[in-house]
Amino acid sequence: MVSAASELVRRPEAAEPGLAAGAALRIQNVSHGFVLNNELLPVLEDITLQAVPGEFVALLGPSGCGKSTLLRLVAGLDHPRKGRLLVDGAEISGPDPSRVVVFQDPTLFPWRTVWNNAAFGLQVRGELKQHRKRVDDVLSLVGLTNFARVYPHQLSGGMAQRASLARALVNDPRLLILDEPLGKLDSLTRLAMQGELTRLWQRRGFTVLMVTHDVEEALLLAQRVVVFSDRPARIRADLSVNLDYPRRRDDPEILRLRREALGLLGLEASW
Repeated sequence: MVSAASELVRRPEAAEPGLAAGAALRIQNVSHGFVLNNELLPVLEDITLQAVPGEFVALLGPSGCGKSTLLRLVAGLDHPRKGRLLVDGAEISGPDPSRVVVFQDPTLFPWRTVWNNAAFGLQVRGELKQHRKRVDDVLSLVGLTNFARVYPHQLSGGMAQRASLARALVNDPRLLILDEPLGKLDSLTRLAMQGELTRLWQRRGFTVLMVTHDVEEALLLAQRVVVFSDRPARIRADLSVNLDYPRRRDDPEILRLRREALGLLGLEASW
């Protein structure tokens, strides 16, 4: 009998026809910090990192080390003090619909139905009339067709996060930026959502950059796991997870990589 854990992910397949391919991301010698009490607090130090189109990359590191700050820079919400960030060779100068962030909290508009939340980006850009079917298709993709007319307060945590993913996917992103998107879910819902997330990645072909504090989750879902040091964050290791999908938690290579990642994080005793 195949375990639920081993069904989490499968080998990436070709994206659905007509969808944009994943973006190529390049982070070059990026350093960043914030001014507190008239002093600079360094957060990121000389970060160089690349992701090829369609790649799933997870970021691990101690709380507060700067992982979410890096995601904000990639999203174009902030600008680095030093270094460059490029998507497909073009420097990131601000937010763009091709780069979409999904946060730990679903951040849905409580006064809008699930359908209208998903349609928000298209509506703002004046594209909803010609792309209404895209909203229906994406809600079907995340399993929310029967909940299209309900409001966020009527959803479970997992369903609300599906709605948040739907809102992101309606924009047909080339780079999906995930900031602990499953961190507040209960363990069973989290397992189910891990499967949803990887199936969406397989079908849509986008590039994924995901922050997680769960070492096992990173190793089961990502093709590469980048481990950061304490603040100011530096890259300590870039671990290749060269395993076929689906992956099992008890796979000897998963266990070896878990031990290595925990050691890099200074958590050897947790093994």
